Amino acid sequence: MATAESGDKVKVHYSGKLQDGTIFDSSVDREPLEFMLGQGQVIPGFDQGIMGMASGEKKELSIPADQAYGPRRDELIAQVNRSVFPNEIEPEIGKVLQMETKEGQTINVQVTAIEGDNVTLDANHPLAGKDLFFEIELVEITKP
Repeated sequence: MATAESGDKVKVHYSGKLQDGTIFDSSVDREPLEFMLGQGQVIPGFDQGIMGMASGEKKELSIPADQAYGPRRDELIAQVNRSVFPNEIEPEIGKVLQMETKEGQTINVQVTAIEGDNVTLDANHPLAGKDLFFEIELVEITKP
């Protein structure tokens, strides 16, 4: 029976959980996730966990933060003055906004605090610094 190798197109059903059991994402009620294995299209630990699996096989993965979204980085947190926001955008705690970097790249930031005219923005991925746990089923392997 063929097993999944780097370069294969795979389809995977998954449920992702945090350490406390909270589900943060799942493909159970939708189409399976489809991607090219070993091409950096998913987090490294997920990619590596599927290598060697056979079609129809189920598995549990425990992925440490450094193989998921990496550690939280303080340099990705910034305070800005409320005046930098366009008039039509009212900053609210928890709101996710898009910003453009000096290099012209668009990034998502989350408003994490508002104190007077100071607004704290966090560009860390919401799952950065967290160990992740997945229940996965390899649905299909397509060899190149």
